[in-house]
Amino acid sequence: MNPSTGIEVRTIGDDDVPAWSRALHTGFLQPPVASKEEIEIRRAGMDLDRTQGAFDDGRCVATFRTFAQRLTVPGGASVATSAVSNVTVSPTHRRRGLLGRMMANDLRAAKERGEAAATLISAEWLIYGRYGFGPATWTTEWEVDVAAAGLDRRYAGPTDGGRVDFVDPGTVRELGPALHERLRAARPGFIDRDERWWRRATGDLRPAGRPWTEPFYVLYRAPDGDVEGLLAYTAEDVWEAKRPHGTASVLDLIAVSTEAERALWHFLLSVDWITTVRSGFRAPDDLLPLLLPDPRAAKVTTHADLLWLRPLDVPALLEARTYAQPGALVVEVADLDGYAGGRFLLEAGPDGAARCAATARPADLALAARDLGALYLGDESVVRLAALGRVAEERPGAAARAELMLRTARRPWCPDVF
Repeated sequence: MNPSTGIEVRTIGDDDVPAWSRALHTGFLQPPVASKEEIEIRRAGMDLDRTQGAFDDGRCVATFRTFAQRLTVPGGASVATSAVSNVTVSPTHRRRGLLGRMMANDLRAAKERGEAAATLISAEWLIYGRYGFGPATWTTEWEVDVAAAGLDRRYAGPTDGGRVDFVDPGTVRELGPALHERLRAARPGFIDRDERWWRRATGDLRPAGRPWTEPFYVLYRAPDGDVEGLLAYTAEDVWEAKRPHGTASVLDLIAVSTEAERALWHFLLSVDWITTVRSGFRAPDDLLPLLLPDPRAAKVTTHADLLWLRPLDVPALLEARTYAQPGALVVEVADLDGYAGGRFLLEAGPDGAARCAATARPADLALAARDLGALYLGDESVVRLAALGRVAEERPGAAARAELMLRTARRPWCPDVF
C-alpha cells in the first residue's frame, strides 16, 4: 500500500496559511503556535501559487515554498532561479514520499516558467542530491582571538582618507540595497535582496514579542564620500575578575572595495572590550585570516556547504556565465527527471562569452545533473570529481581543459541563508 495514499499535496490558499505556518513550526522544532501577527507578516511575503502543503485528514503535515531569485554567475550576469525554502515534513509523516511529490511539482513548474535552475540551502547533506541538486558554494566561519591577532590596538581609523561611522537602521535601509547590488554584480554566488529582506534585517518587520537585539551598524565611506562597505554586528558585554571578555558577532559585512573590507574588519577587531570576534558565514577564501599579523589567531569553527544548485536549462546556464579560457567541450548530462538531460556543445570564445546548444557530437565529459550544479559557479574541481568517479572523462585531457575553463579567480560566495 502506498503510504501517501489519502494525503493531498496541493498549492495552498489564504485560509490554509495558519495551518501551514503551524506545520512549518513543527517541522523546524519550534513551538507549534503561530501568532496572528506572525501569520500576517509571513503571508505578505508568500506567493501562494508557489507554496505547497500536504494535508492528511485536513491537517497540514508538510510544507514547501519557492520564490523568484536572481543568482549572479561568473562574469557578472544573473540568471533566474527558483529558490526553495520552508521545506518540512512533520515527524508523523516522514518516509511517505511527500517531499518528492512537492519537489516534482515545483521543478516542473520552474521549468515551465523558464527558470534556469533551482537553488536551496540544504539543512542535511543526504536529502537533495537525489533531486539533482549539488553544492555550488561553501562557507567558512572563523573565531578570532583578538589579543593573539597581533593588530595595533591603537588603530584610530582608516589611513586612506576614508571614514567609518555608526549609522541607524533607517540609513541602512536607505543605502544598503544599492551597495549590495554593486557587490552582487561582481561576485558569483550572490543572490538578490528585496525590500522585505532589508526590513527584516534591520528589525523593521518582525512580530511583536519576538526577541530582537538591534545590531550596531557601521558604514565605510571612501575619500570621495561614496559608500563602499557595510558592517552589522552584535556584542556581548562580559566581564570576569574586572577584565573584559566581550564577543562581537558579525551578522553582515559587505564591501565593494578591498579598502572598505579591510577597514571594517580592522575597526571591529579594535573595538575596546572585544576579545573575541566571530566572523559569521564568509567565503572560504575571505581576506580575514590573512589580514591578521598572526592568521593562526583566526580559528575555523565552521566549514560547510551552503548554496545548492539544480540545473533546469543547461544551455541557458552555460551561456549566461563567462569562462577563464577559451575552448570547446561536449558535456553529456544525465538527469533521471529529464529537466537537464542531454548532450551539449559549449564553445567559449577568447572574450569569455559562450554559446551552448544540444549536439550529436561524442561527449568529452559525462556527469549527473547534480555534479553540473556543483561545478557551475566555478567552485568545485572537475579533476577532483573525475577522481571520485562522478565525472567520466570520455576524451583524454577533457577534465583538465574543463577545469581551466570553469574555475574562477575568487571562490563564489553566497552570504545569505533563505
